[in-house]
Amino acid sequence: MEAARRVLGMLVVAGSLLSSIQMLHAQEVKGAAEPTEHGGLADFIHRAPPQPTEIWLRAAGGRIYDNWWDALDRKKPESTHPAYPKTGKRTGANTWRCVECHGWDYNGKDGLYGSGERYTGIKGIRRAAGRDVNRIAALLRAEPHSYKQEMINDEELRRLAIFVSRGQDNADRLIDLKTGNTKGDPARGAGLFQTTCAACHGFDGRALNWGTVKEPAYIGTEANKFPHEVLHKIRNGHPGAAMINLRGFPLKDTINVLAFARTLPSK
Repeated sequence: MEAARRVLGMLVVAGSLLSSIQMLHAQEVKGAAEPTEHGGLADFIHRAPPQPTEIWLRAAGGRIYDNWWDALDRKKPESTHPAYPKTGKRTGANTWRCVECHGWDYNGKDGLYGSGERYTGIKGIRRAAGRDVNRIAALLRAEPHSYKQEMINDEELRRLAIFVSRGQDNADRLIDLKTGNTKGDPARGAGLFQTTCAACHGFDGRALNWGTVKEPAYIGTEANKFPHEVLHKIRNGHPGAAMINLRGFPLKDTINVLAFARTLPSK
């Protein structure tokens, strides 16, 4: 009888854990989480901890750089940014994303966005690394950036400024701009991936699909097509999703994770 009770208890715990994991997957796919009595995942996705650490602030700023309205649970812009170049090929909300002009490698016209459909002729943010956070925040509030309070409030804008000043990862020597090949160790990256990322993405990286059945977009797909973007999300998380980030780890560790991700199935 005692053994049967233990087995029953284990099944209940396992069922509860499975339900929690399934809920986490569903919320990541939808990009939002239902609030609970104590905030729960909704707080993790859109809010700040009571005493934010420097590591958290940098990662939070990185998500705002990626897509501020998803990161902050704000209304998506409907118009094209007034300062977006007329020669650019984007329109609407995406033109309000920092990354759309300054790039996933933060080099703007001198890096990934030096040509192609995302070329704007706008320089990157690399020169702003190390600059005064308050000055950066003031520049983001003024023209041509023009981020209003109702879009990004002062506290949130400071997170973005902290990312620009102290959170940029210089991976120029670690990721080949033309081939995307990384100077990482897939074997070392596998250990981190299997004990963290795999909780949601699966051991083969195919538990989540951002594409379609015919044209899937798995971790392996994205890491091979867009290594700089995937690195940014590994370091900072994905806006509006209950995704962990590895901002607290050395850059080399996350490069190793990226190197391993590039070995995963793309179809």
